[in-house]
Amino acid sequence: MRPHIFVINVFYAPFSYGGATIVAEQVVKALRGKGACDVTAISMCSRSDLVPYSLIRSEKDGVVNYLINLPAGRNYSEIYNNPRVAEIIGDLADQFRPDLVHLHCIQDIGAGCMTVLDDLGIPVVLSVHDFWWICERQFMIRPDQSYCGQNPVNIETCRSCVPHHSAAKLRMNYLFRQAETAAAVTYPSKFARELCEASGFAPNKGIVWENGVRPPKDDFFTKQSARRARDPRICFGFLGGPSQIKGWPLIRRTFSDLDREDFRGLLVDGSIDEGWWGDEDLDRLRGDWQVFPRFDQDNIDDFYAEIDVLLFMSQWKETFGLAIREAISRGIRVVQTDSGGTTEHPLADPDKLIPIGAGSDALKAQVEEVLHRGTADMQTASVATYADQAAQFLDIISPILAAQTSAKV
Repeated sequence: MRPHIFVINVFYAPFSYGGATIVAEQVVKALRGKGACDVTAISMCSRSDLVPYSLIRSEKDGVVNYLINLPAGRNYSEIYNNPRVAEIIGDLADQFRPDLVHLHCIQDIGAGCMTVLDDLGIPVVLSVHDFWWICERQFMIRPDQSYCGQNPVNIETCRSCVPHHSAAKLRMNYLFRQAETAAAVTYPSKFARELCEASGFAPNKGIVWENGVRPPKDDFFTKQSARRARDPRICFGFLGGPSQIKGWPLIRRTFSDLDREDFRGLLVDGSIDEGWWGDEDLDRLRGDWQVFPRFDQDNIDDFYAEIDVLLFMSQWKETFGLAIREAISRGIRVVQTDSGGTTEHPLADPDKLIPIGAGSDALKAQVEEVLHRGTADMQTASVATYADQAAQFLDIISPILAAQTSAKV
């Protein structure tokens, strides 16, 4: 009999948004494709036309998704511990009795459900995608948009960053206690695990579970070659949006100062309303720059076939670099900063990683080198797919499920 798993993430199809949601959905798709388990999703929505905390049943691609309607105006503590949400999840778990619950990004959902699930005797695997568990601001980014840089994180050092330090301390203590109930805690990189565990979060429970990517389709390299033959100019791509923390000011400054025009650039508009780049004067940049519309996993190759170089200029330490893995699996060169878990891939060259906070000279030097050398020596790397990630997930949960079965006998 196949195990029944609850997957809980703040967003889930048909209302998808963000990298963690992509991972959650794609792993579920791979698991169901293997016939390895049955899956039910729980996620959130916020609709003023519906009763607060009402439950909406949706379904896409054979996965039922129960959306909890969160009201506006929730207080600080309800973001990380919402008793109403915990009660609803507990009722669903009591009704369906899943064999295991997989918690992904649960900001707005809150960690209160972990107590309810523990009381029901249902094991939880917690996946950490960002720093929400150890940082009130979720990404360790200060109000001035600079990277915090703590390692390990000490809540006493957060006084200058959070509006109410005592509340932040209560939050951290609560989340740390909740995480202790998890059967396992997964991280997408060694960097993320080491930082969290060094900060006192769920010690000795951590497992590095790298995110997979959608591999290129069979015709990708044909499309890529045809585009390069049609337009041999090097094309740079950027997915980060016009924010300081993603490095756009550095990119803008670098490409405004170049002495040549014989290249292209594509800026992905990842916003819902296509409004990311409306205020940017792209004519100030050297080269031919255009905005590329938001894309999903099904047409990801359409974007990558158009570019030769991915610019990944994050000015903070991220837990993982999904776009980087997508790029190197398609023979796209990556120019990147030394940004935490994003550097844990086969083609990362420590001598080429641009330090966070560096000026434009380092990026300019690498851009000029790429323009000089062209695409001749660009490499393709083998990276984990979502099917690989799903297989590893089964390896992670198998002993947990076996222990659960033994306990019931």
